[in-house]
Amino acid sequence: MITGKLLVANRGEIAVRICRAAAELNLKTVAVYPANDASSLHTQKADEARILPGRGVAAYLDGDAIIAAALDAGATAIDPGYGFLSENAAFAEACAKAGLTFIGPRPETLALFGDKHAARKRAAEVGIPTLPGTSAPTTLEEATAFLSDLGPKGAVMVKAVAGGGGRGMRPAFSADELAEAFERCRSEAQSALGNGDLYRGFPICGSCPMVAEPNQRFQAFCASSLVHWVRCGQKRR
Repeated sequence: MITGKLLVANRGEIAVRICRAAAELNLKTVAVYPANDASSLHTQKADEARILPGRGVAAYLDGDAIIAAALDAGATAIDPGYGFLSENAAFAEACAKAGLTFIGPRPETLALFGDKHAARKRAAEVGIPTLPGTSAPTTLEEATAFLSDLGPKGAVMVKAVAGGGGRGMRPAFSADELAEAFERCRSEAQSALGNGDLYRGFPICGSCPMVAEPNQRFQAFCASSLVHWVRCGQKRR
């Protein structure tokens, strides 16, 4: 059980909900905000607030500034909500070094599952079935060969190794589409995640609800395998 103050390293509805939950637990909260978010609701719902340098999204990705704000406010824990720094292993480790409790997985867990190739390898080591896929980083030539091996009705999903929230993820149903998807995914992943490495995720089929209804939770048989889609990726794709 956390005691002391809780710094909420997020904004908007996410931060508001965390503040409400903390209040129910009799925890004092500290909001953070850049100057252009000074009037945002989450700054009013927290017990106090600390300004961050920078503007917009970049301010909420400044881990050093957020940790400094937490220490200045006398907080003992940081809740990143989701998005922003919530899956950043380096930030979680920095919190621990600063004596702050990071509300989320351990740094080593974030590091493992932040790398899709490493996560797949670990799953195989402990006997968890995984769908077929190429190793990362994968070249366009390797991905094209993989698609060719699937036959005329084959289709693949190109995914960023360090992806999250559906970023760097696109389906391809032909060699031409694969080349375009590969380049777009690489560019998007490099820009949003700082890592342009890709891998060929798993076979998909043209009738899969992933393509037709990307905003619904579903279970679909694709290439004779049951695929459970997680919330963040399905919302974007």
